[in-house]
Amino acid sequence: MAPVMRDSVAPNHAEQGTAPLMEGICLCKRFGKVTALEGVDIVIRRGEVTGLVGDNGAGKSTLIKILTGVYRPDEGELRFEGQRVEFASPKDARRLGIETVYQDLALIENMSIARNFFLGAEPQRKVGILNLLDVRKMRLVTEEALKDIGIAVRSANDEVSVLSGGERQAIAIGRTMHFGGKLLILDEPTSALSVHETNKVLTYIDEVRKRGLAVIFITHNLYHVYPVADRIVVLEHGRKVGDFAKDEISVDELVQIVSYGAQRVARSARQQ
Repeated sequence: MAPVMRDSVAPNHAEQGTAPLMEGICLCKRFGKVTALEGVDIVIRRGEVTGLVGDNGAGKSTLIKILTGVYRPDEGELRFEGQRVEFASPKDARRLGIETVYQDLALIENMSIARNFFLGAEPQRKVGILNLLDVRKMRLVTEEALKDIGIAVRSANDEVSVLSGGERQAIAIGRTMHFGGKLLILDEPTSALSVHETNKVLTYIDEVRKRGLAVIFITHNLYHVYPVADRIVVLEHGRKVGDFAKDEISVDELVQIVSYGAQRVARSARQQ
């Protein structure tokens, strides 16, 4: 089933420059008596990196799951390329070009880099009455796609198990770019990476932005997201408490906002 598009009057973004690729408008999500998200707005534009930050329990995961069709919002609406959309499942979001790279990357260790790159979309060639995997095409396309974002592998036929953490991120990012993604959501992409590997991943993200894709970078580490972000959205206890262009705020000011919010939430929990 395709994502449901609903006609409605789109907001006027003429004064804001580029029209949004995706918007979440007054999004709310509750689980029983627990409010995970309350009245959150978010605007995602092509060619921009949006940092999504906040402490544990801030609502980051819930928001992303709404944007990707895992959850339906209890209130509010989603717009994609100016039209209201309703997702029945993550497949609906993927059909529109919304791709998520999770921390575990969903890569298969004992499969080749090329097989992981094309997983679920493997090209075939006909040999007599048989349809066989086109291994050569997968290898060549994978190596070229990775080269485009600045990573050279010895052979795309090597197993994923030989790759570093940063190189694995590159596989996932390159796959999204190759298969026509429009919005790339990265869940803690620099978690547990060395400084050198982190810098590599930030370079890959910058390359994605240059290609005109929109990126949401979810992280606890403000010092990682700040160098590549165009905007930074701060969530606290299910609410949006900040939405800044990078030139409006320093990384140290962001740290203070997030830290103060975490302390406030902790005090509130102790009082209940």
